[in-house]
Amino acid sequence: MRTKSVGKKKINVVTLGCSKNVYDSEVLMSQLKANGKEVVHEDKGDIVVINTCGFIDNAKEESINTILDYVEAKNRGEVEKVFVTGCLSERYKPDLVREIPDVDQYFGTRDLPILLKHLGADYKHELVGERLTTTPKHYAYLKISEGCDRPCSFCAIPLMRGGHISTPIEKLVSEAQKLAKKGTKELILIAQDLTYYGLDIYKRRALGDLLKELVKVDGIEWIRLHYAFPSGFPEDVLDIIREEPKVCNYIDIPLQHINSELLKSMKRGTTHEKTDALLAKFREKVPDMAIRTTLIVGYPGETEEIFQELKDWVREQKFDRLGCFTYSHEENTGAYVLEDDIPQEVKEARVEEIMEIQSQISWEKNQEKIGNVYKCIFDRKEGNYFIGRTEYDSPDVDNTVLVSAEDTYISIGEFADVKITSAEEFDLYGELV
Repeated sequence: MRTKSVGKKKINVVTLGCSKNVYDSEVLMSQLKANGKEVVHEDKGDIVVINTCGFIDNAKEESINTILDYVEAKNRGEVEKVFVTGCLSERYKPDLVREIPDVDQYFGTRDLPILLKHLGADYKHELVGERLTTTPKHYAYLKISEGCDRPCSFCAIPLMRGGHISTPIEKLVSEAQKLAKKGTKELILIAQDLTYYGLDIYKRRALGDLLKELVKVDGIEWIRLHYAFPSGFPEDVLDIIREEPKVCNYIDIPLQHINSELLKSMKRGTTHEKTDALLAKFREKVPDMAIRTTLIVGYPGETEEIFQELKDWVREQKFDRLGCFTYSHEENTGAYVLEDDIPQEVKEARVEEIMEIQSQISWEKNQEKIGNVYKCIFDRKEGNYFIGRTEYDSPDVDNTVLVSAEDTYISIGEFADVKITSAEEFDLYGELV
């Protein structure tokens, strides 16, 4: 049987993990397409490239299971080659080579030119900023920096992504302009740490400077901030959020915990009092801001008393959006020398307790929205509903707005004003006005 020529082989890129990985996959796909390769995202292909996540145990398990699934498919003759890239292979390459040798090649997070060579492609420098987006065309992630210089004791990101490197403002503006020409209306700024942006290349925190340039891009209507670090947060950004209509009244600021003793052990550079002062400043400067945070429970030394402090604080702060995760004991991190002294079932029970508190808070906040009119962007249609979001909601992780499709038509990717008629814990229902 004649085999396909190398040039005709379809490359399937599979993305696991966070939005930073989505972005990296999009860059890879753009490079492949520019080299004349046929490339698909999470579809059928002759060659598979798995972009892995290695952040916590669950993510590592998913990545390993996905690798094993495609290795089995290769052994059955359903795919020809399996390549693995991303955080897991950056961190555990020697172990992976030993344990799963049937993978054709492993690559790290900064090995894109080498990976491309193995795929019969050349790295094209003129394509910097070009991406084959995998999100709906009306929104896109814009990664403003790579890596992280923070010393957080629980986090393995610097081991996998290296130190912080900011992308210059002019390159990001150029990328935003290209996205806008393709129909992108919402930019979601992502990084391991938005707060640190610019310190390495401009010798100052320059997130505000970046926002002032991005709002000038024609076609971009919403700009959303994800993953800001609380310590050293540049307060000029709050003025820009308040005054600039294009910058959503929204911020994702992972706080991780509130107990000062645990925050010190976590090397977060803040305290209970400083965190409360920062949140008060957010609400003072931008009263209409939706604050999203994430928490870790079950960190070593989290006693029942400390956990009670966390619960009381969640009730008190009434975050608009909140996610909660169990602590994962990661080798080579600062916290690995500590005893992982909270049983897994206790960690999981604590997550449930926090999310139950948050569910009630979310329900109460959503009831207050009934009767109000919000500008929404619509992402998709599911069953009998068009699914949209307000400026206070990020895709995939936050609340949605549902409008009946039985007697209404809304173009996907378009904005529309919606009056909220009823609400549940995480969903709003409404009608066009």
